[in-house]
Amino acid sequence: MTRLPAHVMDDAALMRVLDALTAQGDRALLVGGAVRNALLGQPIDDIDIATDAPPQRTVALARAAGLRAVPTGIDHGTVTLVAHGRGFEVTTFRRDVQTDGRHAVVAFSTDLAEDAARRDFTMNALYADRDGTVIDPMGGLPDLVARRLRFVGDPDARIAEDYLRILRFFRFFARYGHQADPAAVAACAVHRDGLSRIARERIGAELKKLLAAPDPGPAVGLMAQTGVLALLLPDATPDRLQALLAAEPAPGGWLRRLAALCPTPPDLRLSRADQRALTALHRAQGWSLDQAAFRMGADLATDHALLDAADGHPLPPDWQARIARGADAPLPIAAADLAPLQGPTLGRALKAAEAAWIASAFTLPAPALIDAALMAGKDPT
Repeated sequence: MTRLPAHVMDDAALMRVLDALTAQGDRALLVGGAVRNALLGQPIDDIDIATDAPPQRTVALARAAGLRAVPTGIDHGTVTLVAHGRGFEVTTFRRDVQTDGRHAVVAFSTDLAEDAARRDFTMNALYADRDGTVIDPMGGLPDLVARRLRFVGDPDARIAEDYLRILRFFRFFARYGHQADPAAVAACAVHRDGLSRIARERIGAELKKLLAAPDPGPAVGLMAQTGVLALLLPDATPDRLQALLAAEPAPGGWLRRLAALCPTPPDLRLSRADQRALTALHRAQGWSLDQAAFRMGADLATDHALLDAADGHPLPPDWQARIARGADAPLPIAAADLAPLQGPTLGRALKAAEAAWIASAFTLPAPALIDAALMAGKDPT
């Protein structure tokens, strides 16, 4: 019998929710990521709960126990219960009635096996009861121990229900997998064109999570092998990503990994901030370390330096100190110091001063910078 670590169940808020849901004989089980990560000894982000109680009964049980119930997705069976200031998503057992490759019509169920059968991967179809005893209706425990990523049931059927599961397969392999089920890999290749039905925002979100894994290299390699990578990112350069991963002093930086993977900014509908940062990294190709630090700040300059290393340019021993110095070295003169220059002439002068400042490794005194700027600002006629 497998049990979750004791500390997972030693949670007053969780116990209060489980007690409320089971007070009148209904079942309430931890499910999915919380069980998986607890067994792997990894951090648990959220705790999801599955129950055989219909949504309205879930609400009634919560209120009877003095808990707040928020109908976050009640039509799909999900109610968020709040205990000790924390939210727990509680979802009624479900079975699929109809799927279209992205969305499912579901019916509520009282059968745990039906609920487990509609989940994506066996390692995500693990449940645990109130005392932490693990329930494994789909054979996920051996897969989890072996770090083997396998679809629940027939992989072709699981993917046809929701083509986003192809990307979830690679993302979960990057985070949790050491072995990829050959039938699953083959199904991803066969059904890859179904990804054309997925919004670019969702694709971007999955790739972001994949590239944030400690070592996304093997997963990206599988994506290339199945043709998924070329479909999503036609100009992808997985070898450059591998070179970047080798150059990183510590894992991290999904954005620089995306910049390494894509020679040009891809259309992934990223947030404005992420898109600006990605565009800046591409535009900075060819910049010196000092220039990148001064113009981009420490974080993006670090990404730039590691991308440069991936391209075969060894980092100098003091690269981190140089980035810190350049990022904290504002130009010691301002437009007011260059009067009476104005307009395009002033702009040209300030750019010359910045170039001289960077070239001097941020040591040139202000008077010399003013001289350089005034010289550049002179009317060329």
